[in-house]
Amino acid sequence: MTEIICRSPVDGRIVERRRTAIAADIDAALHGARAAQAAWRRVPIAERASLCLRFVDAMLDMKKDIVPELAWQMGRPVRTGGNELGGFEERVRFMAAHAEEFLAPLPAPDATPGFSRYIRREPVGVVLTIAPWNYPYLTAVNSVVPALLAGNAVVLKHAAQTVLVGDRFRMAFDRANAPRGLFQTLSLTHEDTARMIASGLVDMVCFTGSVDGGKIIERAAAGTFTALGLELGGKDPAYVRADGDVAPAIENLVDGAFYNSGQSCCGVERIYVHADQYNDFVEGFVGLARRYVLGDPLKEDTTLGPMAQERTADQVRRHVLEALAKGAHALIDAAGFPADTGSGHYLAPQVLVDVDHSMAVMMEENFGPVVGIMKVRDDEEAVRLMNHSPYGLTASIWSRDVDAVERIGDELETGTVFMNRCDYLDPALAWTGVKDSGRGATLSRVGYEALTRPKSFHLRHLLLDATVRSHLP
Repeated sequence: MTEIICRSPVDGRIVERRRTAIAADIDAALHGARAAQAAWRRVPIAERASLCLRFVDAMLDMKKDIVPELAWQMGRPVRTGGNELGGFEERVRFMAAHAEEFLAPLPAPDATPGFSRYIRREPVGVVLTIAPWNYPYLTAVNSVVPALLAGNAVVLKHAAQTVLVGDRFRMAFDRANAPRGLFQTLSLTHEDTARMIASGLVDMVCFTGSVDGGKIIERAAAGTFTALGLELGGKDPAYVRADGDVAPAIENLVDGAFYNSGQSCCGVERIYVHADQYNDFVEGFVGLARRYVLGDPLKEDTTLGPMAQERTADQVRRHVLEALAKGAHALIDAAGFPADTGSGHYLAPQVLVDVDHSMAVMMEENFGPVVGIMKVRDDEEAVRLMNHSPYGLTASIWSRDVDAVERIGDELETGTVFMNRCDYLDPALAWTGVKDSGRGATLSRVGYEALTRPKSFHLRHLLLDATVRSHLP
């Protein structure tokens, strides 16, 4: 028997130990989903939306239990643990409110007398969502709810580190009276997940995770024609222009770099600052970073919890040491954060200067509380450095000049361009990436397109003349 184990980063205790699904479980789930979807696709969109709204209400009713549960599973402080459910609610309500609009048939241009021509969005069928642990509610809901609204059935495979989140999804849908088989969860090994995809019994896979994980998903789906949505890594840059307002840039970028202990695909991992602003920015950034409180995430005064996985914390330490060996300078003394013992899950925030793109800390995904800051002379140099990355998820520009930001944004190889904000998903906009940050999109009208297939209707009306009509009974 194979088990998955969720071990808490707080103190190493086992939060959950669970048997993984066997072949019979997987087969039953997929056939149950297929049967449920056949009926669900005929349910009016308004009724689908009503189910999803009951679902979000049921989830919010569990908030007092979810917040400490998240702290135990992946280390996010209870002080900020409820923020994720705020974003969760925003996305569900937006997608439900606009489902009929976004899924409405698209009429063909240039109407022709005697013809009806339009494109209808049809559900793809059974959607497999593979969710990560870092934002376990938000990343899962991005595909789960739009998929259901579009008329699909959903099977959710959640990360072992946050396996209890899958349970919460199931409980909320049960309380919302979802039809039997429409939404299901499975605890799976990586091998069984790959076999499930290779079986051809799912119609779309929505995966959020690492680049290596995305490649495994692609290989598993090869030859099945299964649709894929891949949200992978990020190495998101920020650029503070000469005309940028330093104070709000510091406040937002410190949060963008260190929130959730830096464990975010769209977290700020590298910052480029115009030479005129550089000294003031670095001084203010370091001062604010030093005010973080690293420690037990179950305590209300903690603002920086442990990293979910020790191997990721060790990778961050290696990136920092390599940068220092190549000439970078660390501006934060870890001695000011007693919980950071130099090993384990607890890692102090770190700010590095005198960095360059020969260093892993500026080129590889850190996924931890460390950021490098570089001085640049102008927009051209900033754009060149921001694009010098295998990733392209988001980029933020800090400036008072909207025209300049739009001009720079046109040159950036990224899925989202922010101005004077960062690290945020607007459900009205497509969440997407370029290069190694993935393929496909979630949220917005575009997200619905990924979860449906187009079906064209070309209808010619037979107009009977008066003579023929007079002989009809």
